[in-house]
Amino acid sequence: MKIKSPFLTKCAAWLMVRAIKTLYLTIRRDEIVFDPDTIAYHEHVRERYLYCTWHDSIVMPLFHSKPYHMAALVSGHQDGSYLAESMHFLRVTPVRGSSGKQGVNGLRTAVTAAQDFHITITPDGPRGPRRTMKEGIVFLAAKSGNAIVPMAFRVTRSWKISGRWTDLVIPKPFSKITVFLGEPIRVPETLGSEGLQEYTRLVQQRMDDLYARAESDSVETSTLGDHAAPKYRLPKIDPDQQAA
Repeated sequence: MKIKSPFLTKCAAWLMVRAIKTLYLTIRRDEIVFDPDTIAYHEHVRERYLYCTWHDSIVMPLFHSKPYHMAALVSGHQDGSYLAESMHFLRVTPVRGSSGKQGVNGLRTAVTAAQDFHITITPDGPRGPRRTMKEGIVFLAAKSGNAIVPMAFRVTRSWKISGRWTDLVIPKPFSKITVFLGEPIRVPETLGSEGLQEYTRLVQQRMDDLYARAESDSVETSTLGDHAAPKYRLPKIDPDQQAA
């Protein structure tokens, strides 16, 4: 049953946020980053970025730590209302719209918001297919000038809540979460249809590679807070390959 009352929606969101915040008190958190300046949980980051993660991982970036200057693109459907209300309690600014290029109004609002905020986007939402990139984040990167930062997560133990087209990953108590931030991808301001598709494929590949690395058991992790000298740094992307 869907809740249509705005008041009840806000109450449900508050209860969900409190429950997950309590859960996160038991969770250990690490970060592996290509560039420490891309960590949105630091207040004095020099640029604003577009953080790209998959819809099944949406809980992790919201609750990992206190974000600074953060907004997120949220579906305009009723299901997105719960998420939007939850973001208000987490001091994240919701931008209502779609991650597909057809979500024109949402993307226009996001272009404006990107001047002052980082924006987290799940480009396979709101209706899938699972872990399949849509063009909206590339379009937004071209129009805003903000680089795309691929973001992936490793969770040692979790619940997976099945949905219509993807799962929702919820970490279990006393588990460990590692955040992976890849090298920023800069998109040219002027892109034709072919260029848009090509950069969409590039971001898809970067996300696939980062999640494969995150879900591997062989990667050594750095300690949360040790951003200046992590034990492991993601390999640098070949500039010729990025520009291809």
